Amino acid sequence: MSAAGGGRDCGSPVPQRAPWSLVAATAALCLLSATSVRTAAAAPMSREEKQKLGNQVLEMFDHAYGNYMEHAYPADELMPLTCRGRVRGQEPSRGDVDDALGKFSLTLIDSLDTLVVLNKTKEFEDAVRKVLRDVNLDNDVVVSVFETNIRVLGGLLGGHSLAIMLKEKGEYMQWYNDELLQMAKQLGYKLLPAFNTTSGLPYPRINLKFGIRKPEARTGTETDTCTACAGTLILEFAALSRFTGATIFEEYARKALDFLWEKRQRSSNLVGVTINIHTGDWVRKDSGVGAGIDSYYEYLLKAYVLLGDDSFLERFNTHYNAIMRYISQPPLLLDVHIHKPMLNARTWMDALLAFFPGLQVLKGDIRPAIETHEMLYQVIKKHNFLPEAFTTDFRVHWAQHPLRPEFAESTYFLYKATGDPYYLEVGKTLIENLNKYARVPCGFAAMKDVRTGSHEDRMDSFFLAEMFKYLYLLFADKEDIIFDIEDYIFTTEAHLLPLWLSTTNQSISKKNTTSEYTELDDSNFDWTCPNTQILFPHDPLYAQRIREPLKNVVDKSCPRGIIRVEESFRSGAKPPLRARDFMATNPEHLEILKKMGVSLIHLKDGRVQLVQHAIQAASSIDAEDGLRFMQEMIELSSQQQKEQQLPPRAVQIVSHPFFGRVVLTAGPAQFGPDLSKHKETRGFVASSKPYNGCSELTNPEAVMGKIALVQRGQCMFAEKARNIQNAGAIGGIVIDDNEGSSSDTAPLFQMAGDGKDTDDIRIPMLFLFSKEGSIILDAIREYEEVEVLLSDKAKDRDPEMDNEEQPSSENDSQNQSAEQIISISPTVDLVDQETPEESSLNSPPESLSPADTEDAADVSPPEQTSSPTANHETPSLDGECTDLDNQLEEQSETEENSSPEVSWDKKAQPIDSILADWNEDIEAFEMMEKDEL
Repeated sequence: MSAAGGGRDCGSPVPQRAPWSLVAATAALCLLSATSVRTAAAAPMSREEKQKLGNQVLEMFDHAYGNYMEHAYPADELMPLTCRGRVRGQEPSRGDVDDALGKFSLTLIDSLDTLVVLNKTKEFEDAVRKVLRDVNLDNDVVVSVFETNIRVLGGLLGGHSLAIMLKEKGEYMQWYNDELLQMAKQLGYKLLPAFNTTSGLPYPRINLKFGIRKPEARTGTETDTCTACAGTLILEFAALSRFTGATIFEEYARKALDFLWEKRQRSSNLVGVTINIHTGDWVRKDSGVGAGIDSYYEYLLKAYVLLGDDSFLERFNTHYNAIMRYISQPPLLLDVHIHKPMLNARTWMDALLAFFPGLQVLKGDIRPAIETHEMLYQVIKKHNFLPEAFTTDFRVHWAQHPLRPEFAESTYFLYKATGDPYYLEVGKTLIENLNKYARVPCGFAAMKDVRTGSHEDRMDSFFLAEMFKYLYLLFADKEDIIFDIEDYIFTTEAHLLPLWLSTTNQSISKKNTTSEYTELDDSNFDWTCPNTQILFPHDPLYAQRIREPLKNVVDKSCPRGIIRVEESFRSGAKPPLRARDFMATNPEHLEILKKMGVSLIHLKDGRVQLVQHAIQAASSIDAEDGLRFMQEMIELSSQQQKEQQLPPRAVQIVSHPFFGRVVLTAGPAQFGPDLSKHKETRGFVASSKPYNGCSELTNPEAVMGKIALVQRGQCMFAEKARNIQNAGAIGGIVIDDNEGSSSDTAPLFQMAGDGKDTDDIRIPMLFLFSKEGSIILDAIREYEEVEVLLSDKAKDRDPEMDNEEQPSSENDSQNQSAEQIISISPTVDLVDQETPEESSLNSPPESLSPADTEDAADVSPPEQTSSPTANHETPSLDGECTDLDNQLEEQSETEENSSPEVSWDKKAQPIDSILADWNEDIEAFEMMEKDEL
């Protein structure tokens, strides 16, 4: 996220509805001026020290870029711990994170305009030649439309913008003849089929070679996309249209934005995180300024800056007013429900919202920008980096940090707006932390856990595209840059687009004719360039006074709803029980629940139900703690459920008399070969002895060369895999010990590792629920010799079986009515510590029964004995939007060495839908609110 700074006089307003030739020259840029205004008492940094830090940034970039070119190019990204390139398909899949990789030398393209900003013009010229010579955009690979747009299309356009600038200067790029632009146009046409939906919202993924929905495309079946994914296209697509004269790109991007605007929640003027691309229904109805939505807001304001369309500013201002009314709780930015925006949807914040202070600077709202930025800086000072997510009391929620640049971006824009040397010191801290904690011999490695300092073999392309650009610009004077940065706007990936595009090829109607704006009050909108005397009062201590109360906010952990925690410490009492710390077997915890008015009920079928009656709490404060505990329990379950939304695997019985007609739905494992990437495994099955597989097998001759059957429970899944592997098995099937469990009524889950390195496990492992496992066991009893195929999907299946009804899917359950939703609640994994080595509770999946007007949540035991902390990884979505859900599994190892399961009652609806819709169940929540009051 960003927009270039300006240096013009901001004292005079621009007339309403002024021609964009005037607006582009003044209003969009000048609110970032006033660099001479000193708003803090910090001593100015000397020119020599600024140059020293700028040179340090150059050296750091050389270290990262040089190692990429030496050890990784032409691969998409560098793996800095192993000093090799990351090539899609040759490394273990990381889920949606890999959708940014398209075998098109991603890091090189993403770094093109950074080379020019850092005054490395010769290296830029060499890099452009390499792109033109080596990069192929016609690969048979499925990529993210969003990531490909902001990184590759944006990188090509940014490179083209600066290539023509250098050519005009007459020294470099004299041979250049719009080759990068032609590549960008080729890529643009490859992305257009993604927009072939009734709504105009693009599919989230596309095959670069085959497009959408062809059998060979392997994509086009998705129904949902994130708001940022669909709403972060207009700058690149409009620039492509303005550069080439092909209006189709801008038209498609505008249509997507128009549809999102029409689907906003009209009473709150907020948008959800995820939307159905065909129906326009909101799938996830929580709303914030972080992952999944962030750059949608950014691009509305910047589309106005670049294109001069008043409707984009109207929309942004409408959304911004809603954000400041509901989401902004200074210094926090907390997600809310779009239909009930006074109700928080989360108790934590993600790192991607760090861009928002920079956007507020562009908007001209300086005070909240300073507040939020200072809060984030205090978190960084505590953990060295900004964790992917942190709670409202500033504890680590997800411990990973993939070297995101958003905080550096906001730091740069706050310095541009205020000239406050304090922000130079902040930038200095960022440089020191990167060199001290992230620098490795082959580049800079992402942090796997900010608490332990462990690394991840990952250096994303956005690190070179954005981080070094913002840090260098932070310390650079105007004469240090070979062109005027104020003539450009930054995309969300920090690629540079020239502002003169606003007056070029204006064939698109500036005013949206499909939307009505009669409900908008123009008097609420800023149509003038903010006056610096309003933004920055004459008091030189203005910014310092805003920051001062936040200096110790992280250590004190007392913003808003967290004051209760600090008060409890002062009084000598223990802080409120947090859902992530709760253990059902801890008597002290059960006593605390009782005090909070929360009852834990063991049902006959083994389920555990949590119900809260606020009126039964010991005090009003305890009742408040109980409500918070229940909300945290539901949120915790949400994150665990996301982790389990995995494609099923198949166990196919291929021996007589089945011949492949029986296909059993199986769950995958986090360890061993990924059957979606490796050849299927075929073999006869044999039961292990002991059947739980938790010790050395006593019948190795029986399982040698076969697929071993083991029962769930008594030890870790990975331990079972190692034991049967050591006995010579070629694969393994874990059968649930919960009698009667079935994939028809319970969602699949991914078998987790044991927190250790599982690279030694070389055999595939799949999980079957009891009902499916019994089919194999019955077949063994009847036919003795039973041969199965372990694969990602059924092979050579009998055509007669194609019409069989498949197990109900998540989408089926999402179609339940609100009445059904209120009668159930999500299950949440709890801790069982009966024995240190025990990792299975041998009890049925647990879920919630109707709770009438009480606030309720269900809990169920995990396969591993660990506290269900929600410290999982977020999305790589650089500002942006890759799905958070598929990255959650990796972080589980770093937090509690576990990946808990989530089990559901057969009536249960997926937790995302519950979280989105629970506030719509009017009767239940009217009662809950009365209890809360």
